Amino acid sequence: MAEDIQQLAVLRGQIDALDTQVLSLINQRALLAQAIGQLKQGAVYRAEREAQVLRRIGDLNQGPLPRETVVQLFREIMSACLALERPLSVAYLGPQGTFTQSASIRQFGHAATQQPCVSIDEVFREVEVGNADYGVVPVENSTEGAVNRTLDLLQTTPLHLCGEIELRIHQSLLRKVDGMLNAAVVYSHAQSLAQCHDWLSLHLPGVVQVAVASNAEAARRAAEDDSALAIAGEQAAETYGLVRLHDRIEDEPDNTTRFVVIARNDVSQASGSDKTSLLMAAPNKPGAIVSLLEPFREHGVSLTKLESRPARHSLLSTLGAASPWEYVFFVDIEGHREDIPVKLALQAITTEANYVKILGSYPKRVV
Repeated sequence: MAEDIQQLAVLRGQIDALDTQVLSLINQRALLAQAIGQLKQGAVYRAEREAQVLRRIGDLNQGPLPRETVVQLFREIMSACLALERPLSVAYLGPQGTFTQSASIRQFGHAATQQPCVSIDEVFREVEVGNADYGVVPVENSTEGAVNRTLDLLQTTPLHLCGEIELRIHQSLLRKVDGMLNAAVVYSHAQSLAQCHDWLSLHLPGVVQVAVASNAEAARRAAEDDSALAIAGEQAAETYGLVRLHDRIEDEPDNTTRFVVIARNDVSQASGSDKTSLLMAAPNKPGAIVSLLEPFREHGVSLTKLESRPARHSLLSTLGAASPWEYVFFVDIEGHREDIPVKLALQAITTEANYVKILGSYPKRVV
């Protein structure tokens, strides 16, 4: 026993010494980041540079910490260093405790100022008028498909896409008090109730299910009622001080939502592993869609997404539309628009399409 205590003291002393070194190195890094910020004269956030740094750190990691954990640790360090110059302001689809807030924190760290918005429209508006530096909105879900409101707003906004986040949607059963005794109602968004249908039928067959506007609203209600349960994520549990009774109760464990980052500034330089998003419209003639897609094959550019939406009213005159039955196609491709194969493909598409809009080139998600 005495030897164990002595060995424990030695190990703790080594940890204390390492902590001192880590603290000193983090502050040295912060000083260098400040110097770089002064040279850049206000342009403190560079999406492509951050992606390069995080990929390098992830590749260097040899454990035992997993890659995702190490990347998030360094993202928080970078977030804190940026905040020494000026904290970034990020608008997101709220209220507090939503999965969109979790995505925003994953992308920008806790040092960024989070601005919850009541709608996707408000997120776009806050960034457009300069009240927020960046915005985070959902664009598609692996089981529910595209978020149409985001796609519609991308047709007419002057903003650019400058990043993407993929978030596994893990649902938890939350409550103000521990245990299931006397639970009378479970609140959640309608989609989350549907995603947890099998688990609820098996474990809570007699509890009333009530759909509300968001999972964060469900958590808020549960925080005010001892008899209420909520289905929401980890961020909601933390925000509203709830007990997580059961985790990962969703029926589809791989359910994932993809979010995009919108900004007034474009990502003009490639990071080395990028994606480009664009929308395009084809003239109404046989084989038009094939003509638009052929340049991607010809130049070896991988197409990762193709989604159609009705053209917004403000685009109809641009398209020379004679009727409201006109569609635009949202496309994601591998590579930055300055990469030679992508550039050649886009040039060829411009000659075939009657409308092309580059939404942005941006780094692929790191983790």
